[in-house]
Amino acid sequence: MRKHINRILTVATTCIATLGYAQSKQNDTLNTGVIDVVKPYAPSISDAFKVKEAPTLDDATTETKKEIKYNIFSFPVASTFTPSKGKAAVVEKAKPVKLFDNYATLGVGSYTTILGEVYLNHAISRNESVGGYVSHHSSGGNIEGVEFDDGFSDSKINVNYASRMRDMAWNVEGGFQYSNYNWYGVPNSQVVFAQDDNINVGHAFYNAHVGGDISFEDTYINSGSVLFRRFADNQSSGENRFIAKGKVDVPVNGEEISTEVKIDYLGGGFSNLYSGLESIDYGNFQVGIMPSYQLIRDDLTLNLGVSAYYLNDTESGSNNFYIYPNITATYRVVSDVVIAYGGIQGDLEQNSYYDFATENPFVSPTLFITPTDKQYNAYVGLKGKLSSTMSYNVNGSYESSQNRALFISNEITRSGDDYTYGNSFGVVYDDINTFGVSGEINVDINRNFNLGLKAEYFSYSSDTEAEAWNLPDVKGSMFLDYQINQNWFAGANLFYTGERKDQFFLTTSTPQTVTLDSYFDANAHVGYHVTEQISVFAKANNIANNNYERWQNTPVQAIQFLAGATFKFDF
Repeated sequence: MRKHINRILTVATTCIATLGYAQSKQNDTLNTGVIDVVKPYAPSISDAFKVKEAPTLDDATTETKKEIKYNIFSFPVASTFTPSKGKAAVVEKAKPVKLFDNYATLGVGSYTTILGEVYLNHAISRNESVGGYVSHHSSGGNIEGVEFDDGFSDSKINVNYASRMRDMAWNVEGGFQYSNYNWYGVPNSQVVFAQDDNINVGHAFYNAHVGGDISFEDTYINSGSVLFRRFADNQSSGENRFIAKGKVDVPVNGEEISTEVKIDYLGGGFSNLYSGLESIDYGNFQVGIMPSYQLIRDDLTLNLGVSAYYLNDTESGSNNFYIYPNITATYRVVSDVVIAYGGIQGDLEQNSYYDFATENPFVSPTLFITPTDKQYNAYVGLKGKLSSTMSYNVNGSYESSQNRALFISNEITRSGDDYTYGNSFGVVYDDINTFGVSGEINVDINRNFNLGLKAEYFSYSSDTEAEAWNLPDVKGSMFLDYQINQNWFAGANLFYTGERKDQFFLTTSTPQTVTLDSYFDANAHVGYHVTEQISVFAKANNIANNNYERWQNTPVQAIQFLAGATFKFDF
């Protein structure tokens, strides 16, 4: 490097001397000449070297780190700022709906229809309450084409008392019911005979019951209930029924077996057979035990159990034992979206005059009562949610029952009793196998809108009877409740029942099988809340004005209208 510096200094000195000499000769005459270069300049490139990215410093001053001290020179500053208190954001709350403990409803409509209800409930103390219920529904009838009294009435009264303690809750209740229906379904071929005999088609029922239930907390005995019912009519028929149930948890090897125990007694009689003067007495005593064990593993819930019954026919003295499967399972395939379920269950069903008359009020007081042996009902299905507001349930089933009760038209005998003109129904028993498929959708958008749809299909096979009498092949229903705004509300329900089979008597000869047409029944209502306590409403039933027959020869009323008001109150 020093060599290059010397050469550069030499060249610079030469140039300066030359310029100085030229300045001194400016005024001389310019002479031309030749410059001889004694030694030409020959530059060369030196060796390149790489600069270190992190050079090594040997400076002791640089190597020594100095301690740095920070000092804060603080002094008070006068301030007049005062922070304000924070306030929570105000959220507008909807005014809570006032709930009342009691209400009374009264409505009147076409066909001289009267509807009345009164519900009362009063809290005696924090743990005690007493209540009651009274209702009445009646109609004058006057169905087109019917020659006999077709009105009906149904009145009920019920009282109850409830008490809730720290580890126990119990209540008792009792009631009475009076209802009156008419055997007005006389076929056209028998109208003249019935009129000539001046029959009285009225049939009144009396129902009195008393019962109660109790439940416990943190004990092996979970709950219990008892019920006694006396049911009778104005044809010298009557029956008594007593039911006692209890549910306990039985510890076995560190596990708890949920066990239900049931005692069911039924006894009654009718004044005579349909075909004669001989009376009918019946009685059945059942004792059942139903243990069940629940197994939960992740998304699977499995209930394993059996139902065992002892049956004593108190009239004939015969005894029988029955054992049924009681197995159910659910599996969450996709959380709450898809839940698979299935099971196989059986039961010994206690039939009664009360149950038959409730389902078909046109039965004759000449029935033979015996239990139904439901051997098994096997079913599988899927249920879940299609969205946060829509749920579904689809399933298929196969049921096998022995001695299943079937309603069937009584033959025409004109024996002098008011129900022997083809205008009443009896009960026959047969072994029935039933295949069924059903689907259901429920929409619950909010508290103001609810919609439900359900459809069912059935296929029957009978053993001794020609048909599965009066059992429909298709059933469908829809219900809708809509709170339009704060004051207006509306709703509707629709029912569809498919074809049924029954026997038909043109005269007193051999019966023929007849197919009852399917029917569709549409009902709707609308109402308005005048105040928190007063509401008015209007209803329309059988809007399609379909003069259908639920049972053979018993047409229903055409389109019906009813209007009324409801008053809610507290004591």
